[in-house]
Amino acid sequence: MSSGSGPLDLLDLVVRGRRVLLPDGEGAAEVGVRDGRVVAVEPPGTGLTGAQVVDLADDEVLLPGLVDAHVHVNEPGRTHWEGFATATRAAAAGGVTTIVDMPLNAVPPTVDVTALALKRDAAAPQVHVDVAFWGGAVPGNAGDLAGLHEEGVVGVKCFLLDSGVEEFPPLSVGELDAHLAEVARLDSLLIAHAEDADEIAHAPQRPGPDYRDFLASRPARAEDVAISHLLDATRRTGARTHVVHLSSSDALPQLRRARAEGLDVTAETCPHYLTLAAEDVPDGATAYKCCPPIRDAANADRLWEALLDGTLAYVASDHSPATPELKQPEDGDFAAAWGGISSVQLMLPVVWTEARRRGIDLARVVGWMSAAPADRVGLPGKGRIAVDADADLVVLAPDEAFTVDATRLRHRHAVTPYDGATLHGVVRRTWVRGTEVDDEPRGRLLRRGERVR
Repeated sequence: MSSGSGPLDLLDLVVRGRRVLLPDGEGAAEVGVRDGRVVAVEPPGTGLTGAQVVDLADDEVLLPGLVDAHVHVNEPGRTHWEGFATATRAAAAGGVTTIVDMPLNAVPPTVDVTALALKRDAAAPQVHVDVAFWGGAVPGNAGDLAGLHEEGVVGVKCFLLDSGVEEFPPLSVGELDAHLAEVARLDSLLIAHAEDADEIAHAPQRPGPDYRDFLASRPARAEDVAISHLLDATRRTGARTHVVHLSSSDALPQLRRARAEGLDVTAETCPHYLTLAAEDVPDGATAYKCCPPIRDAANADRLWEALLDGTLAYVASDHSPATPELKQPEDGDFAAAWGGISSVQLMLPVVWTEARRRGIDLARVVGWMSAAPADRVGLPGKGRIAVDADADLVVLAPDEAFTVDATRLRHRHAVTPYDGATLHGVVRRTWVRGTEVDDEPRGRLLRRGERVR
């Protein structure tokens, strides 16, 4: 249907294909774009015309641009780990047209309005996709959350244990309640890295290259206990909460119960938890290190089930690079290596490759990475091909295979556990608000609930 907002012969872009992923399913369609918005979605044969007309090949599918709600860009302050130029180039190459930047590991972290302004100033001239921002919740800054909310962050992130960087300390149980009370008052969203510090402190801590030792140092129970604390605080305060990068499938039953009783709580998981298995991680292969850790294949099976039944709301990359020296110490010591997996460019093919093996259709996979995160974090117009949505469009060849070459990825450092993997799903073209992504940084900065005009 068209929007009725102007004559359709004045379109900027028309994309026509027999496979277009629309909110009500996959089908043939003609998509018309004007001034960065979708203004028409019509049946094939309608004959929409515009300044540019693109006819998809038979092996291509038109997708809504993906929304990655969990990306660590690290600029300013640690741009040598990852910056906005490199992160957003990688995102666009992987079909991600919107990222939401985490409040750490930039210096200063995004815990007040001044730091948010610094981050926006750094990002504005160099982003290739649209970028929204999380604020941070740390001890002593509950009074800063209102200002961050007014400035348009999509919510605030906290840690329930040491974050790994001293400038972003964790919240205690009492501090969590105080912050959640303010989050509830603002009708904001608090997202939490949920691992329990006491459980980890009592787990065996054996440094070295054996992945089994590292896995034992971050037991599933640490996630389960921390999530229980978060759910209790959610009950006490009535706040909206979200668990980031859920790894432990043992925590799923309590999330199901919490949602059944009406708590406004959601959770995400990540490509590495869905597709990699602890039993396959080579000794010393610290590119696989992340926190919480990659667990076994049976655990991954249960995470897939939770995506399918809606217990897990969406998939996010948790793209978290560091320099090769920090990520890959010479002795392959998992305890010493930085924890984080670089995957913003590979999120779609990684998950799609495993999903197609499991018989899960492309529309379901794309929904977990587009409309679902956009809706939860309050980015209207993102993540769908529909009239009045932003014209964020991706051409994917879902059956084409390729071999990952880490040196050809667009993020800053050539480190990823997917190096050498054969994946399906090649992104051939990406448009952000109707303009094809090229070497010019044309992305914009987003505020929660607002539309880019």
